[in-house]
Amino acid sequence: MTATRSEYCVIACAEAWRDAGEILASPMGLIPSVGARLARLTFSPDLLLTDGEALLVRPDGTPEGWLPYRQHLTLVTGGRRHVMMGASQIDRYGNQNISCIGDWARPKRQLLGVRGAPVNTLNNPTSYWVPRHSRRVFVEKVDMVCGVGYDHADGARHHRIPRVVSDLGVFDFATPDHSMRLASVHPGVTVAQVREATGFDLVVPDDVPYTREPTARELRLVREVIDPQNARSREVDA
Repeated sequence: MTATRSEYCVIACAEAWRDAGEILASPMGLIPSVGARLARLTFSPDLLLTDGEALLVRPDGTPEGWLPYRQHLTLVTGGRRHVMMGASQIDRYGNQNISCIGDWARPKRQLLGVRGAPVNTLNNPTSYWVPRHSRRVFVEKVDMVCGVGYDHADGARHHRIPRVVSDLGVFDFATPDHSMRLASVHPGVTVAQVREATGFDLVVPDDVPYTREPTARELRLVREVIDPQNARSREVDA
């Protein structure tokens, strides 16, 4: 079976939780949610999924436990949660902006607001999902720091940005100064395309692999069990 671009994105998001153990997955957005559920059904069976309120749920959404708010805060501040958030802007060190475009005192556009981004990024691993990779999102410097990048983390104990996934590829910060590195490109995408769509100089290895291909079982789970309505294609249609 040939995988679509959206399914490569699902796989790339799922890999953020590979062998994560009993931690809380907090995916924000459709493709990250499909990825977290796929990880739970395959290589991360101990992963905890939540309905976003007070219940722990199985991959089909049925309840399997209760998560009191005080316990949720313990997970949040103790490094036992892995969030995958969106980003209106993200820079070379992983600083994320979801609050405003332009100067904070007089923004050109008001967005979501800072919300829980500082707590997420300083207290537990945080990855990012960007469905439309462009220079407007991957910027030299974010207009406002909401999610904290490596150059502002000041040695926070649980700060870590495992990966950034976009519709073009996968990125990490496995460099000496923790600047963003191109880890893989999705099939059909070239390194030149990624560079052109990025507003800063990425670290690019000599040999950039393709994002790993979904297995036949993974594709069946995505297409028949997790997302049979193919909602994923509305986020990434390639």
